[in-house]
Amino acid sequence: MTVLIDPPNWPGPRGLMWSHLVSDVSLEELHTFAALLGVPRRAFDRDHYDVPETVHARAVELGAHAVGSRELLARLIAAGLRRRKRR
Repeated sequence: MTVLIDPPNWPGPRGLMWSHLVSDVSLEELHTFAALLGVPRRAFDRDHYDVPETVHARAVELGAHAVGSRELLARLIAAGLRRRKRR
């Protein structure tokens, strides 16, 4: 299982900072990990889950690899799992 999480650097709802949770293997793996973490499916956005800072440490405890945002994006693209917004 290779699930990645970047630092909680993105401001979001409820005054929290948010991270991105991705897989560089498959979306199925990502959904399975998110469910294990207790993240609702509604937090899924095209190719990642938006997760609040309050679950970052738990994600790492469960096996997510903490990486920088640039590395996370590069690995998502390299895996062919990047889904850009349609214009």
